[in-house]
Amino acid sequence: METTFPQKMFTASTLTNSIKQEYPNNEDDSVVSDCESAVSGGNVMQQRHGLLEKGNMFVRLGEHDMVNNLIKRSFLRGLEGDLVEAKTEVVGIHRSVCSSVMLQARVRSFQIYAQAVAKLRDGNANMKYAWYGTRGEDEIEDIVSHGFGLVHAYGHQLCLSPDHSPLPSVKNCVADKDGVRHILLCRVILGRTELVNPGTEQCYPSSEDFDSGVDNLSAPKKYIIWSSQMNTHVLPAYVISFRVSSFTGIEKSEESLRPSSPWMPFPALISVLSKVLPLPDITLISKFQRDHKEKKISRHELINKVRQIAGDKLLIAAIKSHRAKKK
Repeated sequence: METTFPQKMFTASTLTNSIKQEYPNNEDDSVVSDCESAVSGGNVMQQRHGLLEKGNMFVRLGEHDMVNNLIKRSFLRGLEGDLVEAKTEVVGIHRSVCSSVMLQARVRSFQIYAQAVAKLRDGNANMKYAWYGTRGEDEIEDIVSHGFGLVHAYGHQLCLSPDHSPLPSVKNCVADKDGVRHILLCRVILGRTELVNPGTEQCYPSSEDFDSGVDNLSAPKKYIIWSSQMNTHVLPAYVISFRVSSFTGIEKSEESLRPSSPWMPFPALISVLSKVLPLPDITLISKFQRDHKEKKISRHELINKVRQIAGDKLLIAAIKSHRAKKK
């Protein structure tokens, strides 16, 4: 039996609708029962080494497995038009399995929260699939074993990409020594969403009427889960391993969109921000700077993370102040 959520808990979403069509008769307790049986049947291939091949956290879906093909098609289709789809090779898809009591408890907790949000929101928990880019197998193991932490969030926001738009999360993935990147496909409880503007210092819903945030109400490219809910409203479900031969074209097109004003030295920026931001935020920014120096994240990722934590208004003020002092 494939691990899926009850049909009535899904709402319109590209990948969600596809899986609903393949598994139309799910029982209300399908998630829990599948976890208790861990992996029971299905076209699954066990492997022999590495985190994704241990079998205690993940099992690899067979190449002809329906869900494998659905996820692969959805992932590649979401990259169409972004100049990277033709350069992307999916090398494997693994499904998370509930091999321990704690993992089973996490799934049950997720289901309980989904039901609670549905009761609050006129029967609609607004369940979606969403992408989260990882730095590799170590981060995946950390997330699955211990949950998401502030190190995975931008300030107080855990940001994920909608299932139809994986590129932002793809660019956050870090390649291993073999050039393989890993992206998580998660089940997410959005509930009722509100608009969250870029650079905001918001760290929880603006009122009890909302559960999560988006960057655009009509066509979101980013789902925002608050840090207080990132381990109750987000559940990693699959890992997609892939190679991208080149990001050429994407990087050039993005370069033209970047501001032309000069950046200030990072130590100077941290010095300015430390006078305004709380210590945990400064510690997080310093960690991301070390990650960049160690080539764990790109400069583009570093800047995005700092923007999310500090906010554009504060950064612009810091840069203007720095430039004024140099004149």
